[in-house]
Amino acid sequence: MEVSALIHTEIQKKWIAKFETVKETFKSHAEYNDLHSRFPYENIEWLVNEGYTLLTLPKAYGGEGATIEDMVILQSYLGAIDGATALSIGWHLSVVGQLFEQKMWQPEMLNAFAEAVCQGALVNRAVSEAETGSPTRGGRPATNAVKLNDGFKLNGVKTFTSMSKGLTHFIVSAYYDEIDQIGFFLIDKDTPGIEIADNWDMVGMRATESHDLILNDVHVPQENFVEIRGAGGKKPNGWILHIPSVYLGIAQAARDYAVEFAQTYSPNSIDGTIGDLPTVQQNIGKMESLLLSARHFLWSTAALYVEKKVKTPVWNETSASKVLVMNQGLEVIDIAMRIVGAKSLEMERPLQRYYRDMRAGLHNPPMEDMAYTNIAHSVLGHF
Repeated sequence: MEVSALIHTEIQKKWIAKFETVKETFKSHAEYNDLHSRFPYENIEWLVNEGYTLLTLPKAYGGEGATIEDMVILQSYLGAIDGATALSIGWHLSVVGQLFEQKMWQPEMLNAFAEAVCQGALVNRAVSEAETGSPTRGGRPATNAVKLNDGFKLNGVKTFTSMSKGLTHFIVSAYYDEIDQIGFFLIDKDTPGIEIADNWDMVGMRATESHDLILNDVHVPQENFVEIRGAGGKKPNGWILHIPSVYLGIAQAARDYAVEFAQTYSPNSIDGTIGDLPTVQQNIGKMESLLLSARHFLWSTAALYVEKKVKTPVWNETSASKVLVMNQGLEVIDIAMRIVGAKSLEMERPLQRYYRDMRAGLHNPPMEDMAYTNIAHSVLGHF
């Protein structure tokens, strides 16, 4: 079955058609941005101007009201065009989708923030810290919030703040000693005391500019204390599927490159192209099968969130989607590089970037060991 046959909503058709108009432009930026660790400003500006940042905002708030399934499919397509752009904007889409679906803030704050999103605001959570590792492991942040008469004062350093220089708002986690809880604070980028460290220098996802966010005596109004971690009970978050969606797209891009190479590369040692060789055909068949498996599992998991008849929370499928897509996607890229051979390591070819970007996905939540452990607890009836 062709991937296009799985596209069925008007939102999906609309945005895939739009992506086609800028695909080559986005791709042309990718190599330079990767080499220079430069954020894809032009790509993100286009997405904002076209209204893609309103995708997961409900229609009642002025957004497009896309479902989790819509987001997963569109992010997969965008990830195949440029992984760093897709992962960056995906954090915003995910945060907005979860906030409004689960009504995580007070109505007044949701209304105000929806207005900001409609005017082009970009948001991400700033939760990781060097001392705690991944926030999904439950460590208490060193970033602290001190109560003042007119709000709070925050100090701390957040790592892995993706899209840091492009964001208009940060949702920062901090330990609030007075209630012995971890709270979340909505902070505007122009608030005094906010600083971007400019220290992102990684092998993979270089263009996301996920610099450290430094908070020096940052004053936050009382009403911007928007959440307490764990309040209201833990719920499955299907919006986090934006992560495997991007990496599925990167694996698809590697597959596409290897197939085109196999169809056109013709060394003088053989008749025809390498695509005529049985060993290459075996690799292409395996690569395609891995992609089919990953795509159908991920997209069907997203569809479960849309299916109103499903009563069982989609915990295990969500965790397994990320693990399965990452592991099979890595294998797809490895096979693609074997097909292309030593040329796959040439810096002017995108395969080496796909490989590096894909490795970065291993360190996005949920971590593999945590996913397997939580699935095991579910199977064993520990919850």
